[in-house]
Amino acid sequence: MNIRSLTRGDGVVIGAAAVLFIASFLGRFSCSSGGCFSTNAWDSLGLLMSVYIAGIIAAVLIILSRATPGRKVAGFDLGQFGAALSIFAAWTALWTLLGAGSAGAGTILGLLAALALAGGAVATPLVPALKAPLMSAPAPNAAQPPFGGQPGQPGQPGPGYGYPGGQQPSYGGQPQAGQPDPNATQQASAGDFTPFWFAVPVARPLYGEDGSPTPIAELAPGTWYLAVEQRGPGLVAQTQDGRRGVLQDTTGIQRG
Repeated sequence: MNIRSLTRGDGVVIGAAAVLFIASFLGRFSCSSGGCFSTNAWDSLGLLMSVYIAGIIAAVLIILSRATPGRKVAGFDLGQFGAALSIFAAWTALWTLLGAGSAGAGTILGLLAALALAGGAVATPLVPALKAPLMSAPAPNAAQPPFGGQPGQPGQPGPGYGYPGGQQPSYGGQPQAGQPDPNATQQASAGDFTPFWFAVPVARPLYGEDGSPTPIAELAPGTWYLAVEQRGPGLVAQTQDGRRGVLQDTTGIQRG
């Protein structure tokens, strides 16, 4: 998984899961007719599974949903299932504290971590500050072509990258003898659109040109991609391995 695809909200989720794991080893007080004694979550299987392990599993599902956007299990989206599980863990932790009568550091810290985990899972898609990338993508150098180096070098896209047969259209020039006019083809299919290089600010899914709801690839920050066609509000983009698809969310992209 590309770490640059993580958001600040994902960082909150990961941090809360780590605190939950630590809190499971800390003491909590239990009282009965025989008196009060100190235990931890590992001494109570029900509490361990319903709060601490459930919260950690929720965090794993949420992060996996970033690595595999659109992936579903039994018809449920991984991220949505993880968010629901985090809310369940926080709710159980709250009632465990209220019903304990007395509580130790493990119970209190576990509740705070579970609340932070649920808050991060629910608020990340809604709060712009949490949707921002956890790590900023490196700013591309405008003086160099995309992917670095000079076009045509080994491992670098040449002038015809992204075009059938490696022939680059000549915009505004005259077609060569014996070749069809690429300007006419472009004007017929995309009006005045001119292909350009771009980078995304955060990881975004690339969907098939056939309209399939399942992503065929994920565009990662810090990598240049070629926009070859305008498709409504989105762009038809080509990856480095030659796959083409529709980028539906073009907000904040950086042109090369």
